[in-house]
Amino acid sequence: MSSPPEPEQVDDPAKLKALTHPRRLRILNELRHGPATATRLARALGENSGATSYHLRRLAEHGYVEETEGPARGRERWWRLRPHDLRFPPRSEQSPALRAQVDEFGRQKFQADLDLFARFQQQRESMGDWGDALPFSRGTLHLTRDEVGRFFEDYLALLRRYWRSAEEIPPEARALAVRFVAFPIPETEEPVE
Repeated sequence: MSSPPEPEQVDDPAKLKALTHPRRLRILNELRHGPATATRLARALGENSGATSYHLRRLAEHGYVEETEGPARGRERWWRLRPHDLRFPPRSEQSPALRAQVDEFGRQKFQADLDLFARFQQQRESMGDWGDALPFSRGTLHLTRDEVGRFFEDYLALLRRYWRSAEEIPPEARALAVRFVAFPIPETEEPVE
């Protein structure tokens, strides 16, 4: 069994900026379906292959994609996602440039998650028993600052326990969006259960 990717600390704003470019995000989303060439990606995204090739090279520079073997057809370059586990330094240790990129990255990811959940809700009735696969938990904990860190590491350990490489995914498995967010409730607010 493969191991999940090792955590990677991102403290370079340029590395994170490479992920927040709209075309690159679209390319990464397409590559979640499997390896592709710049030409195939261009067709899928309504772009030209020069643009997708350029963005693939930028993503590769930062380690988000890598070349892979593809069907032997001439000199086509095939690309795939490189699994990663990105971590960011504490906000108090981030440079203003990194902080701006982390904020934009978070904003884009939250919006993408809301859009994805809306699509799930629209299609839920047609998903058979997978439409029931919505584990949901919402609560409030009272933790010390140290306990917050340990709680998050416990969550990450659970996530890593269920991680599989692409080759190990059973045919009956489906991709699940798994998200975790916890934040301090502002002192002027009442905790909401």
